[in-house]
Amino acid sequence: MRREHRQFLLVGELIGSTIVNFLLNAGIAWFLFRSMARVPLFGSASITNDTIGTAFILPLLTAIVATPLVAIQVAQKKLPLIAADELHLSPWARRSLFVRGAAVGLASVAFIAVPLMLLWSRFGPTELSFAHFVWFKASFAAGLGALVTPLIGWWALQAASRTD
Repeated sequence: MRREHRQFLLVGELIGSTIVNFLLNAGIAWFLFRSMARVPLFGSASITNDTIGTAFILPLLTAIVATPLVAIQVAQKKLPLIAADELHLSPWARRSLFVRGAAVGLASVAFIAVPLMLLWSRFGPTELSFAHFVWFKASFAAGLGALVTPLIGWWALQAASRTD
């Protein structure tokens, strides 16, 4: 892997997405839950529903936004193509950005959000103050973004590097 690709994945996809997702989701939490002094674990406006929703929507929107941006960077030669002899195309890079985003979103729900909420329902508090909820949502989104964005970005770079 070229230095430019490592830098793209580390700085742009990992660090950048962590910061953006933290700030964006803190704002979303404030906007959606600002009228609540406490956010319950269960219910229509709850920690569980928000966490599961975030786990699906964040990877989907990441794929929708990142894939065209990566293609533009490649087309403008700001990000080099993966060399043909180094390109080991993932089957996911051949799929549409919607399929990639939805698949990662479903996996995030199944393997991250649902287990986390099950553990929380067994061992955690039944509610959070508004301020603690904002920090939780922002931190959860930052962590999830750090996990999924480099993968989605790598698939986007592979897709942009395809010659077939």
